[in-house]
This record gives sequence, structure tokens and C-alpha cells, in this order.
Amino acid sequence: MPAPVASRRARLQTPFAMQAAASSDPLAITSVRMFGSHLRLQTRAGIVGWGELTAPGGASLLRSAAGALLNQSASAYTVIEKSLAADLAPAAVMAMLDCLGKHSKAPVYQVLGGPTRFKVRAMALVNNASEVKQARALGHRSFSLRIPAPEFPNSGKLYVNRIRALADDARAAAGAGCDFVLDCAGQLAAGDAQQLAAEFERFHLLWLDEPCRHGNASALRKISDESVTPIGLGRHCREGAEFQDLLREEAVDIVRPSMQHFSIARIRRIAALAETYYIAIAPYHRGGTLATVAALHAAASMPNFFIQELPPRAPDDPVRGFDAAVHDGYLHLPTGPGLGVTVDEAAIARTEVRV
Repeated sequence: MPAPVASRRARLQTPFAMQAAASSDPLAITSVRMFGSHLRLQTRAGIVGWGELTAPGGASLLRSAAGALLNQSASAYTVIEKSLAADLAPAAVMAMLDCLGKHSKAPVYQVLGGPTRFKVRAMALVNNASEVKQARALGHRSFSLRIPAPEFPNSGKLYVNRIRALADDARAAAGAGCDFVLDCAGQLAAGDAQQLAAEFERFHLLWLDEPCRHGNASALRKISDESVTPIGLGRHCREGAEFQDLLREEAVDIVRPSMQHFSIARIRRIAALAETYYIAIAPYHRGGTLATVAALHAAASMPNFFIQELPPRAPDDPVRGFDAAVHDGYLHLPTGPGLGVTVDEAAIARTEVRV
């Protein structure tokens, strides 16, 4: 057979060979199910992986997930993610990594090249001094204190004094050796944010979180330049390029991509970008226990990780095997294969989405 013909035939046979290999791939996804805000994937080998949706899914989202994931290999999560809807991608990548870890008989953070640490610094979400006391008794040493919104833009010194009194009470309740973040939730005018950052310089905050929306990077940079209080930004970002803009403008000291809007894979890419600017990452997280566990795996795989928020756990949470005990301000890493936890399917059976 002439050499050019043989070469062409070999090229034509390659895709068919790859397709045949995919059909026997033990990580090929054969089942996609949804239970409320939980996504369940099952592979050809019978491995089950779980992910957490931002909100309870419906029939249309289930159909979208099935169309994008069925017969795809869970090991190709970075490629598959590009074809997924934004409200599906974080949960799907989480579930695929769970499958991949279980298949490899290793925790997800090892699949991702870690661990870079063996425990993860945790931060409690609190509203007042009473909640600080409760969290302190549970082992917390770091606290994210939510502050009330100002009554009107540029409220001035009266508003700053009100926040200072709230923070002083919280600090007294926590005792010595504890750290604080002020959670502004993007609700301040630039003027109020500047005054607050200056006022809290002597408080030595871990950072001032999302003082105002980041549509104007130059205004944020001015806030950062005029105070030594670190600024945390990113929870309202929806595109990775927005973090690039904040980093280039030198407007941010802690990057905060949301666990509910970015997958583990994308958060790791944002962390790698921030690392080139010597900036730490502290993912924003207001989800459930499954997302908390995924956040711990992500933390253990990122060299420039700083601290992880720990939302309160719901009493009826179906996730089993998660050690939520905080020891001197830290959580232990899960050690089981995949995410290292299981989901009680019987407890969520009534929430299954039907097409």
C-alpha cells in the first residue's frame, strides 16, 4: 500500500479508535440526576459523584445537564465545563472531580496536585458580639463581621462611629488572638469606604471585604492607596477577566471568587493568576456543606490560599462524613477518596427532579 494512502487511512482511523475507547471508559457518565440543589452523576463503572448547585434545579436544567454530560468522561472536566451553563458548571465539575477521585482512590486535592497544607484556616460568619461568643466557643479564631448598610450614601463620621462600636463589641467578645474581616457586601459609597478603611487601620483587619462594587477600578485603587487596610474583592465578579483588571490596577489585596459562580477548576486558575501578583485567595462561599467540602479540597490544592469562610450547617443537611469541628481556628482536610463524603439519598429522595 502506498505510504500516503496508509498515512491517510491511519489518520481516519484515529477518531474511531478514540470513540471506541470512550465507549469503554469506566469514567464515562451514564446517569445524571438532580435532588433539589444536589447533582448526582454516575459513571460506567458505577462510581457516584456529587455536586452542589447554587439553587435547586428544575427540569430544564436537568435536561441541559444530561445533554452536556451523558457519555462524556468525568476526567475531561476542564473541556466539558466550557459547554456548561454558568449555573451548572460549578456543581458539574465538583461531581466529576468526585468521580475522578473515587476512581483514583485519592482525595480530590491529590488529584489536583496537592496537598499544599494539611489543615485549612476557617472563618465564622457573624452579625454581632453574641454570635462571636458562640463561634469562639466552637473553636473559631477568625470572624467575618457583617456590617449594616448606611442609611444614605456618604453617611460620614456618624456611620463610621456606628461600625466602630459594633466592631469593638465583637472584638471584646472574641478575646485576644482573634482576627476580623468587615463584610461590607458592596453596599458602601466610595467616600464611606475610604473613611472606614482609614478608621480601621489600627484595628488590623485581615481585610475590608467588598467595600463597594468594582465597576470603577480607579476608585477602588484610590481606596487601597490611601489606607494600609487590606481590601478584598471579587465576590460579585462573574468573569475571570474581571480579576485580571483588579490585579492590574493594584486595587485588591485578597481575591474572592465565589464558589457558587466559579468551579473549582476556574478558581484554581484565578488563584494561579493572583499568585503572579503575590496576592492571596480566599474564596467567597455562602453555600451548603457539599460546597464547603469542595472548598477545602480547592484550598489544599492552591499555594496562595489564605482562609475559608464556613457558613453554618443546616440541621437537615444530607451530607455525611464531614468533620465540621474547628480546632483552634482550623478545619482538618477530608481524607477519603473523591470529596471524602457521602450524600444520604433517602433523605433527599422526595426532592428529585423529574423530566
